[in-house]
Amino acid sequence: MSQIFSPPWWAKNPHIQTILPVLTKVDKPQLRRERLELSDGDFIDLDWQGSPKDNQPILVIIHGLEGSAQSHYARRMLAACKALDLCAVVHHHRSCSGELNRLVRGYHSGDTQDLQTSLSHLKTQYPGSRLLAAGYSLGGNVLVKYQGEQQERSLIDRGVAISAPLQLGSCANRLEKGFSKVYQSYLIKQLQEKMRGKIARPELQALMPISKRDIEQLTTFYLFDDKITAPLHGFTDVDDYYTRASGLPYLSQITKPTLVIHAKDDPFMTHAVIPTPLQLSAQVQYELHDNGGHVGFIEGGSPWRPQYYLEKRVLNFLTSMETSVC
Repeated sequence: MSQIFSPPWWAKNPHIQTILPVLTKVDKPQLRRERLELSDGDFIDLDWQGSPKDNQPILVIIHGLEGSAQSHYARRMLAACKALDLCAVVHHHRSCSGELNRLVRGYHSGDTQDLQTSLSHLKTQYPGSRLLAAGYSLGGNVLVKYQGEQQERSLIDRGVAISAPLQLGSCANRLEKGFSKVYQSYLIKQLQEKMRGKIARPELQALMPISKRDIEQLTTFYLFDDKITAPLHGFTDVDDYYTRASGLPYLSQITKPTLVIHAKDDPFMTHAVIPTPLQLSAQVQYELHDNGGHVGFIEGGSPWRPQYYLEKRVLNFLTSMETSVC
């Protein structure tokens, strides 16, 4: 089933599509926090909007790099869920809920174990509720990898991955070029600040693979992932991490209905993230749009009050019985 997304004339530029949603005010949702204590001594936080009634489904929102329940796309999806009376919960990656996590390790683009912990908890608490999922950017890659790893064992009945960097190496390379360096710089500064916070903790300082002085030199994702992400999460080096954590090879293994949405003009991506038909399982539906930027997809309204394609499309797929056809 093909879908048509067409941006208004004033939002055809990919950077407008990417930046304007971040700058547009979205009401802060009323959320209830639940903390999950993990077996390794760390924690992750779930932010709930509502509770499932009479075995109603639960939408699990998986945010992107340095995102949270307060990210623009999460707030918009939560507002859309509220309008439909659909229970939603945001799965926060470690240290993304406003509090630094306890361990030296953090989260990464292929970290499906913490997601499985959250999903297992939800299934235990609400065994009659179907679990739906929407993953954004890094969270979309995690979702695709999880679906491919777990196949029939996946606890997610239907999922949507939006603007997922399915080939991490090519995306890291893209973010070192042109205006895309602005996005890289913005995100790297947040990651550097978290690393300074960990080094400031005496119990973690000796476990860190770099010193406080070294952090300033890690100005690209490639360098940061090579010196911090890879060694802290059991990868040999950055190339090993990018190879093993990229979601693209997992698309062919997915057995639960999953929709993947990309834009050709995404300033975080290259065409390396675009799968061929042979790389898609029968349960994966792929949408590639000419425009949309990165987690943008403004389809109308005005620059002051933009209207979006994503919430309607994602919720339509997740709550319908639409079948996946390549």
